[in-house]
Amino acid sequence: MARRCELTGKGVMVGNNVSHALNRTRRRFLPNLVNVTLLSEALDRPVKLRISAAALRTVEHRGGLDAFLLKQSDDTLSPLALGIKKEVRAALAA
Repeated sequence: MARRCELTGKGVMVGNNVSHALNRTRRRFLPNLVNVTLLSEALDRPVKLRISAAALRTVEHRGGLDAFLLKQSDDTLSPLALGIKKEVRAALAA
């Protein structure tokens, strides 16, 4: 399972640990991923996703999963999220 947010595309970053003596060793900065179940109002069903904590706050700020998916660009979404976005568009059009 990749360490990448399914909604925002946020992933692992790399950098250095820097000691007091300025010795540098490589390290990884991992995203704060959480497994959540979000309710889609257009689909009337829950959706399980693995997203970052920052993305969870953004989803709540934008007014729910459906509003977030419709506003988010397709290149940052995972294939699962793209499928959900397609279903939401079809449900809202009907």
